[in-house]
Amino acid sequence: MNIQGLAKTFIEQAQKTPDRVFARTTDGTVLSFRALSDAADAMIAWLAEHGVRPGDTVAVMTRNSPATLALVHGLLRSGMIWVPVNPALVGDGLVHAIRLVDAAIAVCDPELEATLAACEAQPREGILVLHSRDLPAAPAMRPAFEVAEPTGLASIMFTSGTTGPAKGVRVTQTMLEIAARGVEEVGRLQDGDNLFMWEPIYHVGGAQVMVLPILRDVSLTIAEKFSASRFWREVSEAGCTHIHHLGGILQILLKQPPSDLDRSHGVRIAWGGGCPASAWRDFEDRFGITITECYGQTEASSISCANSEGIVGAIGRPLPWFDFKVKDEAGRILGPGDGRGEIVITSTIEGAIFAGYHNAPEATAKALQADGFHTGDTGSWGEDGMLRFHGRVGDSVRCKGENVSAHEVESVANRHPQIEESAMVGVPAEIGEYDIQLFVRPTPGSTPDAEAISIWLRDKLAPYQQPRFIAFIDEFPKTPSQRIRKHLLPKAPDRWERATTRKASTV
Repeated sequence: MNIQGLAKTFIEQAQKTPDRVFARTTDGTVLSFRALSDAADAMIAWLAEHGVRPGDTVAVMTRNSPATLALVHGLLRSGMIWVPVNPALVGDGLVHAIRLVDAAIAVCDPELEATLAACEAQPREGILVLHSRDLPAAPAMRPAFEVAEPTGLASIMFTSGTTGPAKGVRVTQTMLEIAARGVEEVGRLQDGDNLFMWEPIYHVGGAQVMVLPILRDVSLTIAEKFSASRFWREVSEAGCTHIHHLGGILQILLKQPPSDLDRSHGVRIAWGGGCPASAWRDFEDRFGITITECYGQTEASSISCANSEGIVGAIGRPLPWFDFKVKDEAGRILGPGDGRGEIVITSTIEGAIFAGYHNAPEATAKALQADGFHTGDTGSWGEDGMLRFHGRVGDSVRCKGENVSAHEVESVANRHPQIEESAMVGVPAEIGEYDIQLFVRPTPGSTPDAEAISIWLRDKLAPYQQPRFIAFIDEFPKTPSQRIRKHLLPKAPDRWERATTRKASTV
């Protein structure tokens, strides 16, 4: 793979083809290469006026918009370090983010200024508010800066943080470029393609799409956020050819009422991660779209494995520049039929795997070992040579003498017509080990009955996998990648309990 250097290539493209369309918004605003490049320079000048210099960390707490796109591209080309922060973050999570990266300045949308101002941790140069969501005009005087090198630190991106405080992944421009090449590979992109970008720019799923037009003759359609009710209308009106799925997005779309828009679109491929086997064919049949299931982590340039063969339930084979091994706790390499172990990744491209977590040497040492990047994910090889994903290492519960995978229970529960999404956790049992508690977010407009759900699950899960408790929740706390942050779920929710009969022990 020939690494071109995103920042330099963008500037060159803006000079060669200034009127080429980089992106459009769902409300019809057109962003050309020249306009976006000028706006990126304006953002650099704006930050420099407020004391920000190359190498400084800039916490960006904004939602998708043309201005946000220009701001991030300005940071990438100037050598200022982009620190994307989820706009929904508050309290201790926000304090952790600001302190971890020692933010020089924070940029936010107007409605988030009060949240940042009330934060116990404050950036050195204060807070800047992005008052307009539109592109700013070119600055009166172009800022003087050296274009950032591909191997330099470009961003500190926070991990999902599903079980504890988020870690900051040190991301280079090289990693972002490889991530975009991953999308090119799994999406089988053609010149003229139009990718629907609902995913937030502050997540690697959005970041890798945000740079694609620099590398390929494609354009983007940018939505402010994911909306199930507007999704197909926005996709159809924009003429998009690709959509991205994360978390429970496909299941949510499947549970929308049937519509003429289900087929009146030009989308060829849905690429992403988290498609359950139960929804795979239903989605393809209903919407006429091919699913390409992927696997990856920010630490390894986002996409490292993909299933382009349509084998339901598999995450596929490594991309050409990655190698995968599955290892048990003793470090033994597992093959087809050898069971489950941790996924370990190496790459033939220098810089494809991150160099470490920001200010977290212990976490870095645990992840980056002599044999490669230890992902913390569980996988297994099938006899067909395809990799299967079984959830996070440790995201399981010891119940009735068996290890119960949350991934397996949730994928079954999510098939229930009145369950939008679910999350399994373990709660201490009265006698040893754990009982299973299932959190359920109902589909809109439904009022499911916990006992009826339990009965429905009875013949779909093994006895040791059956939830003892079921609790309903209006909204799940989530990461930018739409993963549920289980450590933030209520500790003592109102819940239904399945009647159990315990056999008395005899001596």
